[in-house]
This record gives sequence, structure tokens and C-alpha cells, in this order.
Amino acid sequence: MTLQEKFRNLEDSGSALLATNFYNYETVTGVVRAAAEMEMPLILQASPSTIAYLGADVAAALARTTLKKFGVDGWLHLDHAESYDLIKTCLDAGFDSVMIDASEKSFDENVSISSKVAKLAKSYNANVEAELGYVAKLGQSHEKEGFTHPDEAQKFVEQTSVTALAVAIGSAHGFYKKEPHLDLDRLQKIHQSTDAALVLHGGSGIPDSQLKQGIQRGIRKINVATEIKNIFMETLKSEIQKSDDIDLRKVFPPATDEITKLVKTKLQIIKDA
Repeated sequence: MTLQEKFRNLEDSGSALLATNFYNYETVTGVVRAAAEMEMPLILQASPSTIAYLGADVAAALARTTLKKFGVDGWLHLDHAESYDLIKTCLDAGFDSVMIDASEKSFDENVSISSKVAKLAKSYNANVEAELGYVAKLGQSHEKEGFTHPDEAQKFVEQTSVTALAVAIGSAHGFYKKEPHLDLDRLQKIHQSTDAALVLHGGSGIPDSQLKQGIQRGIRKINVATEIKNIFMETLKSEIQKSDDIDLRKVFPPATDEITKLVKTKLQIIKDA
């Protein structure tokens, strides 16, 4: 089943997929093991930085092998790409889905760039995600507002033919300095205006109740990355301080276990929504 088909099924059932970033063997194992234990599908995401670190072919092989090892239904997605060439490289490597992020461009530029990528992705029968509005990236201000307008979302999807749309409704990447409050009424209006699968970026740190309401009002994909990196590194630092052993195979597993615990809590939110 393609990711596009899965999104249509999720629309019918009113549910969502968790999309988790991975960075190496340990993080992908922690994530996929959680999905196996919960008996739920998920999306594995690699950012451009991860592709630069691992390479597209290695990232794809690592994701596919781990999904197969644990018997999990999953899809591989390129997150927040700005380069057409990188997107093509990942599609050639077998990625199921790609994101073109031209959200900081003008509306017309975003349409032009996203349309070009959508046409490319269609030739691979791959899902294509774009972003409309301002979702603060790491290091950017959380105070700036640039929420997605329902009428612009409708126009954008019609003009680009993207199959998934990341919307700006009050979330942000990285850690929140104060509790976020999603504009759920806006989300519902966006959902009513377009048939694209709606995506929530910055899922780390959003209260469970808001995530559930987001799913109920149209979110079909929830991205989580920051919490995964944080819990892995914090646990690893603690384990290294407690041990003089030079065998890295003994300090990594506890950090991987913590990722599994974290991701299971995120999957439970989706199950309960």
C-alpha cells in the first residue's frame, strides 16, 4: 500500500500515523520496536542532515531492514528537503515519500517549487508533502505568527497537486518555552477546505489532549523528532558517566530502550484518539 492510499484510509477512519525521525541504528531500532510492540504502523523520517550523515541508500536500507526485522508496516519519508536534487536522490533510493519545504518563500514561489516536486514524485508513485505557513524551525522565533489560511490551503493544494500538507496552527520545531495552544478551529476549517492529508510538525511537547483533538479535526500525520534526540542523548550521557567500559554496545541499549518507551506513549495517543 502506498502512503497516499494509507492516508485515504486514515481519512475514512479518522486516525493518523506517527512519523518519527531516526539518525542511526539505535534510534531506528528504538522507534520500530515500539511500533512492533504496539502493533501499529508508522512513518520513518530522515532529514537532509541524516542523509548527509548516512547517505540516502544506507538510510533507506537501514529503515527497510529494521521494519522487516520487526514485522512493522511502515513508510520512509524525506523530511524538510529544500533541494530538488536531494529529493530525486532519495526517490531513486526508494523513499516512499518526500517533503519539499519552500514555506519561507512567497506563496507563488512555494506553489512553483512544490508543483515541480509533486510532478517528480508522481512519476515514482510517491507521496509528496509541502508546507504552507510559518512553523518555527530550530533557532527561529516562536512568537512570529504566520498561520495557514483555509482558502490559501485549498488553492495551494489545487495548484500543486501535493498529497500531504504541513499546516501552521501553533506548533513549532524544537522545545517549547511555554505550553503550545493549537488553533483547532482553524485546523478544522483547513480540513474542510482540502482533501490533502494534513500534517502536524513540531509534535514534541504538545499536550496529549491537543494531539487527540488535532487528529479528530483532521491531522493525519504527527511528526516527532526533538523528544527522540533528547531522550537518547540524555540517557546515553548518564550511561557513559556510570561506566568505564569501552564497549559501546553496552551503553547504547539503555538509550534505545528509552526511545521505545517514549514512542509507545506517542502511539498510544493515536490509538486513544
